Formats: sequence, C-alpha cells, structure tokens
Amino acid sequence: LRLQKHFGPVTGVYHSRFNDQEKVEIWKKVAEEDPVRGYRLVLGVRSSVFLPFRNLGLVIVDEEHDGSYKQHDPAPRYHARDSAIVLAGLHGAKVVLGSASPSIESYYNAATGKYGLTELKERFGLIKLPEIIVANTREAYRKKLMVSHFTPELLNSIDAALGRNEQIILFQNRRGFSPYIECAECGWILVCNQCAVNMTYHKAARSMVCHYCGYSSPIPSQCGNCGSPGLQTRGFGTEKIEDEIKIVFPSARVARMDQDTTRGKNSFERIIRAMEDGQTDILIGTQMISKGLDIENLTVVGILNADNLLNYPDFRAHERSFQLMEQVSGRAGRRQKQGKVIIQTSDPQNKIIRLVLRHDYYGMYKIQAEEREAFNYPPFCRMIRINVKHKDRAMLNSFAESLGADLKKFFGNRVLGPEFPVISQVQLYYIKTILIKIEK
Repeated sequence: LRLQKHFGPVTGVYHSRFNDQEKVEIWKKVAEEDPVRGYRLVLGVRSSVFLPFRNLGLVIVDEEHDGSYKQHDPAPRYHARDSAIVLAGLHGAKVVLGSASPSIESYYNAATGKYGLTELKERFGLIKLPEIIVANTREAYRKKLMVSHFTPELLNSIDAALGRNEQIILFQNRRGFSPYIECAECGWILVCNQCAVNMTYHKAARSMVCHYCGYSSPIPSQCGNCGSPGLQTRGFGTEKIEDEIKIVFPSARVARMDQDTTRGKNSFERIIRAMEDGQTDILIGTQMISKGLDIENLTVVGILNADNLLNYPDFRAHERSFQLMEQVSGRAGRRQKQGKVIIQTSDPQNKIIRLVLRHDYYGMYKIQAEEREAFNYPPFCRMIRINVKHKDRAMLNSFAESLGADLKKFFGNRVLGPEFPVISQVQLYYIKTILIKIEK
C-alpha cells in the first residue's frame, strides 16, 4: 500500500496465495511492453524471481539474511537471494541486499571485496536504538518471582506501557499451547506415530498435532505407558502465552500471530491492520512478527525464551539467534519514543546475548567467522547435504553406508556421515544424512 501510494498503478504484488487466474493476470502485466499498462515495480516473495521480466534494472532483496529465502520443499530447491543475484546478472541489473544483521556469507563477500558495503549508522529520523534489558529466569524462578512465564522486569514494562496507551509485542518461537504432554508418574510423552517428534498440544483445537506431518489425534486422558491420569503440559507456545497474558492483564486487547491464526487469505493483513489502528494492545507471535512491522505506538518487545533459539543443534544457530533478537528488537520505538526490549533467559552471560545488548553485529560476525574457519563451515567451504530416506530402517542403513563409502572413495575426508539427523523419521520415512564439505 505504501509503495502504491508513492509509485501508483505500475506497482504489483506477487505471492502464492493468489489463485491461478490472478497469477496469470500478474504474469501478463509483468510481461506487458507498454510501461503505462504493465507492472514496472513488483513486490514479491521468493517465487517472483521467475516472473517474465523484460528489462530488469534493479533487484532489492530485503532482509537478505532470512532463512525463508531458501526453499527446501518441494522442488525446485533454490535460494531466492542467490537466484535473484544470478537473475540480475543476466539482465545487467544492480542488486541491493538489505539487512540490519546480514548473513555471515553476504558480509564475508563484502569484507573480501566481492560485494560493495554501505552502512547506515543511525536509524531513520535519528531515533535512538531501544534499551535492552536481560531478565534472568533462573534467578526469578529460584526467588519465586515468576508470574506464569513472565519475569518481573517484563511484567513491569508491559504494565507501564499499557498505562501510557502504548503497544507491546511478545515473541515466542513456538506455536501451540504446550510443546508436549508428559506423564508425571513415569515420564511417558506422546510421540507422533509417523515422525520421531513429540506431539504438540493445541488447546483451541482440542487436539495433539505433529508440526512435521500435520497428523493430529485426541488429547489422551491417561498415560499410554502406565495408565496414570496425571498427564501434565510441559513448556509453552504462543497459544499458552495468549491464555496467560489475558489472565495477568484482563483489560488488555490481545491478539496472536502464528501459522495457526494466519491460515485464512486475509488473516495476516487483518491482524497487522488491527495493530496499526491501535485496536490491539499486546500482540503475541512467532518469528512472523520479527520483521517488517512498523508500528508507531509500539514501545515494548518481550523475547520470552532466548534459550530455545540459542541451544538448537545447527551451525547457524547463534547467527540466527542474533539476527532474530536484533530484528525483533528493531520493532520497538520506531518513532519519537525510545523502545524497551526485555530478553528472558536462564543464561544472561551468553556471548550472543551480550552482543545483542550492544547491537554489536561485527562482534558476532568476527566470532562466527573464526569458528567457521576453524571447523570448515560456510562461507569457507560449500556444504552439500544429501538426505537418504526409506521406510525400512535396515535397508536405509545398508544403502546409506554403501553410498557414504562410494562418496568417500572420491571425496575422502570431505564426507561426513551417514548419520541420523535430529529428527530421524518424518511421515514414516527414516532419514539419514550425508554432508559433503567441499572447497569453493
């Protein structure tokens, strides 16, 4: 809408929620040779790189670090940022990669002179960066100061913001009510019958849902192992936060934005519009709320559990944690008032959290680049992952070993595995992973 106001009817939008007829219409307008009747500026998702551009002059990849630019499933598996750079090369067009926390790969390209680097040292309108407060959940639990999943620091900040008629967002990178249900007697946990993952409890849908294959089942009334009725919810997702924030702040108008609440065609826009129009006081969400929100009256951001971002077993986990926390923080105080960000963690001395406190991107880049060079990870090598899947575990093991051995004949110690990944079974298929780390 903002772009259309400025550039007029030559501005088009392209994304996957359009039906086939609408997609054809957009396709024709992009291919149109008459500059008055066609689209000359397209705001699009990753698949828009495949539109029939005739005379491309500029490609802007906003939030270039974002993991969702990479399409894993279905085929074709491509990285839209890298594809956009190739596309621009074919047209002789310029490319701008924009980010407050660039990917290590892109910053490395800039540091080594492959890309140019332009730095914006202050926020638009010279607005101050938000004040960041780290709240120690371990201490708060020990001193019995926690109210549900909220530290006193967060509650006080929400209270003060509501008193000034300001808005708040709470970030929890997990949807559903509770990540799993556990038997208090024997520790049994309900696991998906098709995947090697715990079923997530969804209170509103009154069911247990697998976030990998979508399988759902009724909530068990007793333990599947010992028959005890003492089943308890463990952990928390956006749905539970929504429930509990309504109890703590009964007069606040609360909304939630995650995959469950944005399934409808216009639901995403509706939730954001309500926030922009001041009809929502507190918005709770997953990483959907971490970028793009530009709301004048939003002054407080709560990151409810930094630990489950930082402790994920992936070589990019620390980079992504820094980016997410930096991006979410950037939603606070974007106009006249300075914002406030409260990061809840049980490990306040964590090096990534200390870097977020200082908004020190270069410090994060330096640490990550040194680690990756020492252990040979991108951007210092190319990494190819081969997933081998089969419903028969023995056959999978046998074939994966044989493929691994053949690859090692050619590539030697560049080949790692085969090994079971963190999630070793999805939709009844067992998975084994082979990694190849190869020179550029």
